[in-house]
Amino acid sequence: MFLARSLFRMSCHTPPLARLEQRAAEADQLIEYLKQQVQLLKQKATVQASVREEKKLMVENAKLKKEIEELKRQLLEKERSRGVVVPMPSADSGVQCVSKPSATDSPAPAAPAPSSKVPPAANSQAKTKAKAEKKGEKQEKKAPPPQEDLKVDVSRLDLRVGRIISAERHPDADALYVEQVDVGEAAPRIVVSGLVKHVPLEQMQNRMAVLLCNLKPAKMRGVVSQAMVMCASSPDKVEILDPPSGAAPGDRVTFQGFPGDPDKELNPKKKVWELVQPDLRTDNQYVATYKGAPFEVAGKGVCKAQTMSNSGIK
Repeated sequence: MFLARSLFRMSCHTPPLARLEQRAAEADQLIEYLKQQVQLLKQKATVQASVREEKKLMVENAKLKKEIEELKRQLLEKERSRGVVVPMPSADSGVQCVSKPSATDSPAPAAPAPSSKVPPAANSQAKTKAKAEKKGEKQEKKAPPPQEDLKVDVSRLDLRVGRIISAERHPDADALYVEQVDVGEAAPRIVVSGLVKHVPLEQMQNRMAVLLCNLKPAKMRGVVSQAMVMCASSPDKVEILDPPSGAAPGDRVTFQGFPGDPDKELNPKKKVWELVQPDLRTDNQYVATYKGAPFEVAGKGVCKAQTMSNSGIK
């Protein structure tokens, strides 16, 4: 009786179990199918991305090729305009030479088809012409500006107001002073002056003066002098020029009628100082002048000697 009941129960539960197993198998198949579809979609997306990238690269390549051709064309046009023989591709894949025609050239008769080789004579002429043009360019670069040679006047001098901070005797020269001078720069300049016989040492301390600041630095008895104190001078007497009252170190001395910026450094070979100096003089009112134009500090006045009139300045 018990066995019969058990068999009856098993028979009742068997069909649902089979259905569950069948559904599980179908689910596994569906999952596998979905995996395959996902993989196919990934491959398709990769292929589409590659195609888009390839098209993009082809467009960029065509654009670059067009730009290169345009640059070649511009280069050839420039070379032709300069009259340089330029190799050009011919119809038979050879090379022909093109040169700039002369204004006096008459129309030439039709010429036979160009040879695939450049004639040796034409090639040699082109090289010679190119070398001559390069040489001419170098000579133009080396040539100094015409203004530097033509304009020689006092505007080329860098004359400034300075203050002699201190002065002492040169250790190796009895006639020289060594001074520390403020000319409006970050640090004082060292200046060597032959004023021992003309100006007492105590009068050299903390006094205003006019300095020529763009002479090439020169060594004087072992000390490099970086400027020159401007003085009224005669064979018997020397006086340091006085700037106007209120002038400050670094103020530029200018001359009406002689505009322009001074040279950064006077070239000794050009002899600018030597050419300008003879026209530097004090007038009968002791005012320092260049060809009659006074040494002037804008808005502050003129530079003068103390007692020396009609004297040279150096």
